[in-house]
Amino acid sequence: FDPEFSVEEFTRGAKQAFSVVSKLLSQRKLDLLDELVSKEVLQVLKEKISLLPDSHRDALAADIDAIMYTTEGDVRIYYDDDGRKFVSILMCFWYLNGASLPDEVPGGTKIFQMVFGDESTKEKKHLLTANYEFQREFTEGAKPDWTITRIEHPRLLE
Repeated sequence: FDPEFSVEEFTRGAKQAFSVVSKLLSQRKLDLLDELVSKEVLQVLKEKISLLPDSHRDALAADIDAIMYTTEGDVRIYYDDDGRKFVSILMCFWYLNGASLPDEVPGGTKIFQMVFGDESTKEKKHLLTANYEFQREFTEGAKPDWTITRIEHPRLLE
């Protein structure tokens, strides 16, 4: 649908969006997500964020320099009943975060930890994952904006 589409450019933009959105989530600034996240996802997030312990909320934040690996998951092209065309791309992110989390989080999943520095100044970081789905409508006349239509932070935001 877009002859100028570049995976590299999309990935750069997705990383920036992930970093901004994850930080706003951790700060409970959901009102600033209106233009970035679908209304349906925003409603679910409002309910979930209010119930999170501070440690889990802190772990949502991903600094762009702390993103270790990114990959594209599902890429879907589909049409709705009105003939509008859409593309959605699921992006998977692995990022380091220094939030104070237990070694085991509820659900029995082990969080990978890395220690930086020597014994006297060690800093513990967790390697966490997140999945964000980006959707754009490609119908003629539609705004050329990507919207986040799914946000998953396994074992943190459930």
